[in-house]
Amino acid sequence: MTNSDNVVSVTDLRKSYGGVTGLDGVTFDIRRGETFALLGPNGAGKSTTIEILEGYRDRTSGDASVLGVDPQRGGIDWKARIGIVLQSTGESGNVTVLEQLTHFAGYYENPRDVGEVIDAVGLADKAKTRIGKLSGGQRRRVDVALGIIGRPELLFLDEPTTGFDPEARRQFWTLIDGLKSEGTTILLTTHYLDEAAHLADRAAVINAGRIVDIGTIDEIGGADARVPLVRWRRQGIRHERRTAEPAALVAQLHAESHGEPDGLEVIRPSLEDIYLNLVGASRADALDAEAVLA
Repeated sequence: MTNSDNVVSVTDLRKSYGGVTGLDGVTFDIRRGETFALLGPNGAGKSTTIEILEGYRDRTSGDASVLGVDPQRGGIDWKARIGIVLQSTGESGNVTVLEQLTHFAGYYENPRDVGEVIDAVGLADKAKTRIGKLSGGQRRRVDVALGIIGRPELLFLDEPTTGFDPEARRQFWTLIDGLKSEGTTILLTTHYLDEAAHLADRAAVINAGRIVDIGTIDEIGGADARVPLVRWRRQGIRHERRTAEPAALVAQLHAESHGEPDGLEVIRPSLEDIYLNLVGASRADALDAEAVLA
């Protein structure tokens, strides 16, 4: 993999705030055209990482390259090549959706069609409504529209579907799938693990400023984390066993019980299960390290 294949390259990224460490040696790459999810609990370092890559925050040390440019030195031309959807909204409430999108489209050489973008984010019936009169979820859709109006090569999506109802989230996923098919590279943060599983090609889990695992959605956490769990009851006692061959175990239990075992469940770990195990394990390791140092 050559550097030209990577839209984002981060090596040993560190950020300190006085005596507090925000990022502690973060390293990852994002390949051209992929959707990369950065997952972690609040305060883990996600927003700090993204703000450094967007050029809004300086790093303490380490190397970072975004579209071939050090984000600390990115100029207007570089900024025009990225799209940003922040966690909090910043649009004016006194203009309509159409007016706001038309205004922002004027900043770019080759913007998307304003009407198509408004349709894509599900605001066609609100195009002439003042933004201040929109609901929170509708304002979030305006944020997304502003992030994609300039046809960015790299799109930062920081908790993009906060405030969306389930139907709106699914519509948003369709929109992102369309952007992916056009070759847009996407860096996504989300607390919705099903969203990451649907949209992302790869993911990194960050906790306490460190990457604790990175890989494709199907690989993250390792093979052991994906071993199914079989649960059942016998004589009122709850049993469970992890096995790579749940069908064989279920057949054995059927034979022993002469029928369906009581309370039988076969649970295949979801991305959320794997994520929670990774975060929990990294917290335990950190506490063990603190105990040793103490």
